[in-house]
Amino acid sequence: MAEDLAQSRTLPQTGLLLIGMGLGTVAGMTMEAIDAAKKATHRRYEGYTALWPETELNALEQRIGPIQKVMRPEVEQPDELLQLAKTSLVALLVVGDPLQATTHVDLQLHAIEHGIECQVFHGVSITTVVTGAIGLSNYKFGRQTTLTYPYGGWIATSPLEMIAVNKARELHSLVLFDLDPTGQGIGDQKPMSPRDAKLSIELMWTKLEEQVEQFTSPPESAHIAVQEDAFKALLSKNIGTLPVILCSDMGTPEQSIIFTTVDGLEAHKGGRLNCLVIPATTSEVEEIALLRWKKE
Repeated sequence: MAEDLAQSRTLPQTGLLLIGMGLGTVAGMTMEAIDAAKKATHRRYEGYTALWPETELNALEQRIGPIQKVMRPEVEQPDELLQLAKTSLVALLVVGDPLQATTHVDLQLHAIEHGIECQVFHGVSITTVVTGAIGLSNYKFGRQTTLTYPYGGWIATSPLEMIAVNKARELHSLVLFDLDPTGQGIGDQKPMSPRDAKLSIELMWTKLEEQVEQFTSPPESAHIAVQEDAFKALLSKNIGTLPVILCSDMGTPEQSIIFTTVDGLEAHKGGRLNCLVIPATTSEVEEIALLRWKKE
């Protein structure tokens, strides 16, 4: 019965398959996704938005056949992928869900534009797992953001700005971590650690403070005024005591959840892949749920 379900979808002879791998284990993939990847002529593993453990990648390869790793240029300039998909069946394996990143949506649209059939096999994503796992209401999350490495002295403040706006609206923030210290998306990846994240937040905080100090003339619009007020409200707090929930290797046997502060990140090694949730105003149930993860 299970085998019948796994083979229920009819695959094209040629085309592109966008396959969600889930969060880090072969066991976390759907049977349908595994079956589709096995039947593809070519298999590509997108390795720049997120990573799987090498042991699990090897186990998947043993099950479905050879897999070739591709990076940002091959996906953002997908001529080779699309050319292959015109004459054969190409599977692009993506950690999590294949349509969570706009890069993959853009690839899907390119395929359609070139008359190439594109099927999507969804997978479990960090964005759907974290909220329930830590005990916060998913209705109370604002826009998510990604905490970036400083690139050659350049420091982005947009992640901190998004957190500030979410907090002002009493919305929690999911903060994903960068994997690429170079910003090029071509390899040599180093998933951000909790210590890296603390440093990045501190640098962003300092830069945003400098920008806020330069606010002199009245804002051009009410929208900008609201944003500026949100920045000032966040910066009025002590950065070190800002509460955060460190989530590591979610959806895998190594999953870890720790309720701490920005300063507290220094003491935690984290896991293979980490992210943060920065809570806003919490209900009584949410408060009790979060206390489970507090380390004394």
